[in-house]
Amino acid sequence: MDIFKRISEYQAESERLAWTGSFKEYVELLRQDPSPAMTAHSRVYEMIESYGVEEAGGRKTYKFFEQEIFGLDRAVEKLVEEYFHSAARRLDVRKRILLLMGPVSGGKSTIVTMLKKGLERYSRTQRGAVYAIKGCPMHEDPLHLIPHELRQEIEKELGVRIEGNLCPSCQMRLQTEYSGHIETVMVERVFISEDNRVGIGTFSPSDPKSQDIADLTGSIDFSTITEYGSESDPRAYRFDGELNKANRGLMEFQEMLKCDEKFLWNLLSLTQEGNFKAGRFALISADELIIAHTNESEYKAFISNKKNEALQSRMIVMPIPYNLKVSEEEKIYDKLISQSDMRHIHIAPHALKSAAIFSIMTRLKETKKQGMDIVKKMRMYDGQEVEGFKEADLKEMQNEYAEEGMSGIDPRYVINRISSALIKQDMQCINALDVLRALKEGLDQHPSITKEERERYLNFISIARKEYDGLAKKEIQKAFVYSFEESARTLFENYLDNIEAYCNWAKIKDPLTGEELDPDERLMRSIEEQIGVSENAKKAFREEILIRISSYSRKGRKFDFTSHERLREAVEKKLFTDLKDIVKITTSTKTPDESQLKRINEVSKRLIDEHSYCPVCANELLRYVGSLLNR
Repeated sequence: MDIFKRISEYQAESERLAWTGSFKEYVELLRQDPSPAMTAHSRVYEMIESYGVEEAGGRKTYKFFEQEIFGLDRAVEKLVEEYFHSAARRLDVRKRILLLMGPVSGGKSTIVTMLKKGLERYSRTQRGAVYAIKGCPMHEDPLHLIPHELRQEIEKELGVRIEGNLCPSCQMRLQTEYSGHIETVMVERVFISEDNRVGIGTFSPSDPKSQDIADLTGSIDFSTITEYGSESDPRAYRFDGELNKANRGLMEFQEMLKCDEKFLWNLLSLTQEGNFKAGRFALISADELIIAHTNESEYKAFISNKKNEALQSRMIVMPIPYNLKVSEEEKIYDKLISQSDMRHIHIAPHALKSAAIFSIMTRLKETKKQGMDIVKKMRMYDGQEVEGFKEADLKEMQNEYAEEGMSGIDPRYVINRISSALIKQDMQCINALDVLRALKEGLDQHPSITKEERERYLNFISIARKEYDGLAKKEIQKAFVYSFEESARTLFENYLDNIEAYCNWAKIKDPLTGEELDPDERLMRSIEEQIGVSENAKKAFREEILIRISSYSRKGRKFDFTSHERLREAVEKKLFTDLKDIVKITTSTKTPDESQLKRINEVSKRLIDEHSYCPVCANELLRYVGSLLNR
């Protein structure tokens, strides 16, 4: 790529998008397309929608958040529908501060950063274009030029809504520069930019003794006050506070509830009336979405203080919990590692999954549902089928605890421990055992974990290790069985033929001799025993399989090897049991003979070619599974 050519193209695109004209020309532009007159809340919502929305099972997924936010579909849907959508429709919700409340490293800051970057990009599109009075320090809406007495009929004429007043600077300039002729006032297209302080403001709390309210509302320009002679002269005032610069876009309050009270008082009028007080001026209009974030403990302390009732009533609190899906947690770790300089280190399959299993279990709460333990719950949350439980059970568990996901191990801790293992041992490859070992060692150094929590977390690491053991055995099982899928399907079809004959009191015809035989009870039991189906339960299990086949048939779907998770597991375990001795001997022998060495090389090659292992972790997996089988 020609870097400077690309930069030149970008600059040319900015020049092409630029627009300057009189207010009269701007009004004609609005006649053709009134979208530039939308509110800040509408602009944010339409920006999110522009990326696409998918609906499935009565739930909406917003593609805008897909690349950065994982496993928070329900929280994001609630955020968009209950706040952004309602605010975009000018409902009273837009007069509220949006407060994202949740645990550390849960995604609150990421959501705000995405919204800011999204607005920047959207303002460069035709639909998201923003126009402002040229030279206005608050880049305000040109429609503020229209006198209040005429607004109602002009709104009908243009199909827009006009809210707000001219800022003190523009009021003066209208008289001094334009002699009161509003049609000649110059208007320009502006691009929302955090770096250029256009349409995005960010306020971060610091020492209350040194922080000035001017950071929010601007300040007197002492270098010009002698020239203009009055503090109420707009030319002697800097409209450069965060609230001024965030006009037409988004204002972020970082860790809002850490702010001194005097900084929050400005928000009372801004949220309810759309204006704020600055210097010796009348109330200044501002159209901006105010979004803040905080953690749960600070929020509880905030609402317990009666002095905060006025501000509390002007807030919409959106809980942002931790992700509770193992597969989505893996994506978080993968994203964080890919952003580091550790991308050259090979991460063995299931290493991040093992860490994710541990993390998710620390965040889940024990359910009261009979027969459901935390491992089954974790699997159901991740979209896996669990025998004996249905979709209704999943929804019931998700609604059982409002605070589920608001505590537990955060992603930063996991990444810190993985980083520690990578740096300390200078590895070229890291596997699940390395990750779990690092997590275990880190618990002693974690400052906020109690003794009881540590014991519970150690138990979760043991469970994660068992889950990994099962995955490791299955991986080797697949690699050892030549044409594994074909072998499994053959055994699967054979089993189905036998249970069909068993349930229908029929015979099976031998494909070679044509002889009619009784169903092979030994074969059926050897498969069913792999998943704990007892002698008393075998008939019900077989009938349940036939009912499932019939259901698939009625819907025009094919019942195959992947259609019944427990049966699939049973078939795989049966195949592995048949090969167990061969695997055990091959993987555990210190001096393999020629045939064993050949098989080991074939298995390693298959692990590398088909399952994303590297030579190092493939050999480690073989040795580890060998030791498991010899226990």
